[in-house]
Amino acid sequence: MTEKELDIAFNDAYERASNTQTQLAPDIMLHLYAYYKQATHTQGFFTPSGDDEIRNAFKLNALLQVKNISPKKAKIKYIELVNKHIQD
Repeated sequence: MTEKELDIAFNDAYERASNTQTQLAPDIMLHLYAYYKQATHTQGFFTPSGDDEIRNAFKLNALLQVKNISPKKAKIKYIELVNKHIQD
């Protein structure tokens, strides 16, 4: 798969995930979040923001779990996760 094809597939997966009516488990949502941030935020380490400290702690933990994978690998993992859990 070329970089352009990967970017198209990633954007399509993002649109599906953003518009799904499927109720995803919290751990799947955290994985999607972490892969998306790793794939798209390439300048330094991304720190979650928001008012809910517990939610931010879970997000930070998810980010730490994927911090050593490349943006390309994160895109592939994101696409695989969407294809596995979102059918609409």
